[in-house]
Amino acid sequence: MAPTRAKLADGRDLLFFALPGHRPAPVTDRRPLPARDPDQSWLRYDQTTGQWVIVAARRQDRTYKPPPDQCPLCPGPTGLTSEVPAPDYDVVVFENQFPSLSGDGPAAPVPGDGFVSAPGHGRCEVVCFSSAHTGSFAGLEPAHARLVVEAWRHRTADLIHAPGIEQVFCFENRGEEIGVTLTHPHGQIYGYPYLTPRTAVMLARAREHRMRHGGNLFADLLAREVADGGRIVARTELFTAFVPFAARWPVEVHIYPNRFARNLLELGEEELDGFTRIYLDVLQRFDRMYEAPLPYISALHQYADTEAQADGYFHVELMSIRRSADKLKYLAASESAMDAFISDVTPEDVARRLRGLG
Repeated sequence: MAPTRAKLADGRDLLFFALPGHRPAPVTDRRPLPARDPDQSWLRYDQTTGQWVIVAARRQDRTYKPPPDQCPLCPGPTGLTSEVPAPDYDVVVFENQFPSLSGDGPAAPVPGDGFVSAPGHGRCEVVCFSSAHTGSFAGLEPAHARLVVEAWRHRTADLIHAPGIEQVFCFENRGEEIGVTLTHPHGQIYGYPYLTPRTAVMLARAREHRMRHGGNLFADLLAREVADGGRIVARTELFTAFVPFAARWPVEVHIYPNRFARNLLELGEEELDGFTRIYLDVLQRFDRMYEAPLPYISALHQYADTEAQADGYFHVELMSIRRSADKLKYLAASESAMDAFISDVTPEDVARRLRGLG
């Protein structure tokens, strides 16, 4: 079903996604919000790396660890207290009040010499997984988790070919150790005006692989992981979850569809159901690793059906900085300054442990 649409007091979009039999009932947002500034962020080009840097100074004012009774993601039936003015909701998506990217405009320009900058046009959205303040994605009922996937899919469809958007990125940061400042279970969606550095590198590698070998890099890697078997965490008829051969993070799992697809839009209904099941399975294994919930980042790698992104293969990369029950992996000099990752555990040992938690 199509989402129920509403507007927040400053004109931002708000979309309610409902389970069968539920009818969203948004109320008027009556908060005295300041007018939005379409020029609140900028892109600056780093000539030494060939990468864009987003400068979004207004994010310094974003909500920081509010008490539970002041959470802006909980339902706000009065229309005076919340980003979600409604008595309840299942899944909701809205434009971020403190976006890294905002406003309609062209994609990032082709950079020249010297100091190059451009408006930080793009889209940043928040996805609330549930109206419940406590809990996590892993604790959602399957039908509810599938609704979140449908919200991701809907927003991907709206943004992937939008003018000025080069990449759609759905993601979740979970846990204060990761840097989360709002504990209400939620994720985000970014519509970037350029290809992110990691995506650009992976696509270049995939293009080179196709020219040399004639196949798809990601499909060939998946086939090798399945043939090896030692790093497989879970495998179904439709999806495979595995710890990659060259994992960077103490806990890292990738989830691939067993057939080629560039994005959520290219998966059928049965595949979307299967994706939801294996995604929940992996997250629930994460939560069983230690007494405390595992902090993690979930990154959905999606690609447009364009010639430039033709070699992209939809997959999810899940990663955690927790390297033991009471130790975190800090990205210090080698990782942060040199982008040279050093792993403290073997991928095979991590995969073995996660398999045992099924």
